[in-house]
Amino acid sequence: MYAPTVWAKSPRRFFFIRSKREVFMMQQTKNRWLIVLAAIGIHISIGSVYAWSVLTKPIMQAMVFSLKEVTWTFSLAILFLGTSAGFLGTYVEKYGPRRSGLISMCFFVSGLLGTAYALTQHSLLLLYLFYGVIGGIGLGTGYITPVSTLVKWFPNNRGLATGLAIMGFGFASLVAGPLMQILIAKYGLVENFVILACIYAVVMTASALYLEPPKQETAAGKGQFKAKMPEHVQYSVKEAMHTWQFYALWWIFFTNITCGIGLLAVASPMAQEVIGMSPIAAASMVGIIGLLNGGGRIVWSTISDYIGRANTYLAFFVIEIVAFYLLGGVNESFMFQLLVFIIITCYGGGFSCMPAYLSDLFGTKQLSAIHGRILTAWGLAGIAGPLLLSVIYERTHSYSFTLYFFSACFVVSLLLAAVLKLKGKTA
Repeated sequence: MYAPTVWAKSPRRFFFIRSKREVFMMQQTKNRWLIVLAAIGIHISIGSVYAWSVLTKPIMQAMVFSLKEVTWTFSLAILFLGTSAGFLGTYVEKYGPRRSGLISMCFFVSGLLGTAYALTQHSLLLLYLFYGVIGGIGLGTGYITPVSTLVKWFPNNRGLATGLAIMGFGFASLVAGPLMQILIAKYGLVENFVILACIYAVVMTASALYLEPPKQETAAGKGQFKAKMPEHVQYSVKEAMHTWQFYALWWIFFTNITCGIGLLAVASPMAQEVIGMSPIAAASMVGIIGLLNGGGRIVWSTISDYIGRANTYLAFFVIEIVAFYLLGGVNESFMFQLLVFIIITCYGGGFSCMPAYLSDLFGTKQLSAIHGRILTAWGLAGIAGPLLLSVIYERTHSYSFTLYFFSACFVVSLLLAAVLKLKGKTA
């Protein structure tokens, strides 16, 4: 029973004092689906980094730099995404998603504005500093900011919750790519970055200010917020990093991203060289890849809520072993595209299922920090994948050997995933 409401009177107005429980329940005004929308707002903003290829040629023409020099900007951004996520995950847990979201906005927007300045100065070093380093820190902080919060709002559907947010990161290029092309054509390259900075500042600020974890009583209570995981399965980041499961997941994540991002880097030229696809058709294929990269994140993460994270990763690696092996010998357009699309869904799904897998094993106590440490694999894979593929291609003049090598890498990951399924429980 609620304590009775106490009414009081002042000279100007009537007011009432409610019981502590009534006040607490009134504070639970946040809609968890709007929390999801706020998370998507942050991810769809920082996910515009995936549209970097749209900027490559305009920057090359404006600054007279080589393709390799401009591409390194993207690689640096992904490297610092992983590095900053690894080191700032503890900060996110300590200060909460609102403050860390605003920090992410400040770094990311500063990176865009600084990039505009670098272009006016024709400075490659400043381009690396602002877009690669400063912008990359904004990427890493923003990527992990909503994850732990969403898992706490959806304890019984962790895959769905994290998949919705991370889906935004995958779909971002579909929005940012055309938008960048329009802005560059209408206003110019420098102005494009300034306008984007203003847009993303508004979206990320509004999203960060709404983000908030559920109150402790609700999170531990009955109904939709009741978690299935035992209370004692709650690891700190230090404790998690002293388990073999953490390093097994790190390697699994690294392998999936290295091979996937390597394929993404050459999907268009490989389609043109291997099966004779026209540039327009190859560009259309890349657009579909963007859709499936985002779509795979929500589909696979939702499936993982029903079949379990361990079984989902086993499915990823069985599919990718076969798909990469077949792709190495295919010379027919339909089969080539089908195999690429299947691989990309698994690539995207690997991102969205990882936070839920980590919460299954280590709990939600310091999920952002643990997830951040795992994301260091992404930073290294962003360099290793394209570099590995280019080195092998230069020596063999064939994509086939690289694809067979990727297939073999997934055999190792499949074995690790099987061990995790059989002996991976931490408590």
